[in-house]
Amino acid sequence: MTTKTLGECQSWEEVLDLMRTSEQEIRLGGGEKAVERQHKKGRLTARERIELLIDPGSTFFELGLFAAFEMYEEWGGAAAAGVITGIGQVQNRHFMIIANDATVKAGAFFPTTVKKVLRAQRISLDNHLPLIYLVDSAGVFLPLQDEVFPDENDFGRIFRHNARISAQGIPQITAIMGSCVAGGAYLPVMCDKILMTEGSGLYIAGPSLVKAAIGQDLDSEDLGGAQLHSALSGTIDFREKTDKSCLNRIGRLVGTLAKPSQAPFQRVEAKPPDHSPEEIYNLMPLDPSQEYDLLKIFQCIFDQGEFMEYKAEYGKTLICGYARLAGWSVGVVANRKQHIKRPDGPFEVGGVIYRESADKAARFVMDCNQSRTPLLFFQDVSGFMVGREAEISGIIKSGAKLVNVVANSVVPKITVIMGGSYGAGNYALCGKAYDPRFIFAWPTCRYAVMGGQQAAKTLLDLKVRQLEKKGQKITEETRQQLLESIKATYDHQLDPRYGAARLWVDGIIQPHQTREALQLSLEVAALNPQIPEFKTGVLQV
Repeated sequence: MTTKTLGECQSWEEVLDLMRTSEQEIRLGGGEKAVERQHKKGRLTARERIELLIDPGSTFFELGLFAAFEMYEEWGGAAAAGVITGIGQVQNRHFMIIANDATVKAGAFFPTTVKKVLRAQRISLDNHLPLIYLVDSAGVFLPLQDEVFPDENDFGRIFRHNARISAQGIPQITAIMGSCVAGGAYLPVMCDKILMTEGSGLYIAGPSLVKAAIGQDLDSEDLGGAQLHSALSGTIDFREKTDKSCLNRIGRLVGTLAKPSQAPFQRVEAKPPDHSPEEIYNLMPLDPSQEYDLLKIFQCIFDQGEFMEYKAEYGKTLICGYARLAGWSVGVVANRKQHIKRPDGPFEVGGVIYRESADKAARFVMDCNQSRTPLLFFQDVSGFMVGREAEISGIIKSGAKLVNVVANSVVPKITVIMGGSYGAGNYALCGKAYDPRFIFAWPTCRYAVMGGQQAAKTLLDLKVRQLEKKGQKITEETRQQLLESIKATYDHQLDPRYGAARLWVDGIIQPHQTREALQLSLEVAALNPQIPEFKTGVLQV
């Protein structure tokens, strides 16, 4: 467990320094000695391969960097879950790249590795984003095989996704650049184009298992080397001498692909935002109890003068509006983290969803689906309003309506979690369970069923009752110690790196990178021209 959470930082500079330190540690993979071993085999590391594969001068947009963060420590950890995923340009075309990191436990698949690969494939499937796999993996991490192998969203789902992606006509290119064994051997063979470097191995069972099973004593090359699969089995399409020649061949093959179709989303010439994205740091407080003006933050993200607020005087704790981002027409649904004085008297708490704001947002989401406008959600939500007055107003009906239309929305949805993401507010504003094409978090993100103070006190009451049932007498000092322990654990779980480790988000982005991340997400989403008919279920009125 790290000694410091992002929530304990006192300034944005401290937050960003802590993030950079964490990212640098993860990008070391299995460490310098593991990198040396990879180089001694005449192979590049996964990150070196990606750098050579993508177009010179372009940037690799990594997804899932914090996957498995602080997890599997009893096994020595698994930096980035032992696989690198992200979007890169090859021959001026966007690709999802999935590269096993052989410096991390020989590229073995931990449970989170599977989850990360499945998420990358899901992004490709939803957006018709072509795929490049760089395979170098020892297969399933056997000590955890029961968490990797048999279930619905375990290892076998990867190959099902292979087949579904292929059936959709989405290009898949794979290069075997090291070990490719057991069930993992199906992945490359289910792709459109298959390359293999000399010295690599492709087989259903490795030499040791073959000897144990049927008595054949073979080395890796005789059992399933590149020459065998090129000349004898005919499994691979191209045999390459080195990593570099293999990556060069992939680039040439990409150049043969047909141009993709585009979705009919509206786009005009882009304008820069009114204010520099770096100004967000002066507008967004680290203290979650402080208010801020989201409309001013939007001036650092959206195209100059292009935000038009929808029903600006109604349901004001949610902001809805039409905007442009890098020229793309988008609809925006976001929490206003300011207390609002209603015309009829009472105050409304910022970040809370009330009946009127839920009704407004539901109507707006339906309108964006009608006009085929992609939706952007910005979350800093405490949840739905509670209490007798809220129940009388019909908050459950209005909340259910919003959840219904978000669940059934057919246009691309992209979510940014800026601050709190609590309870049903997470669902209503397109949390991970509601199939956003992409979901990002700022370092100020906090994920939980409820806020830390409320949760800690609730958990303390439960713990005290359990101890008292066992006959233990709880002093005030003991109660305070329990509260501090519970709060420390809960605060650790509120850290966005905890959620990112479990792939609740696709990435933690710095606030000034938001415009860039959303622009790339919209460009990728536009690769899928298929927009189903929009339908909702029963809407309570």
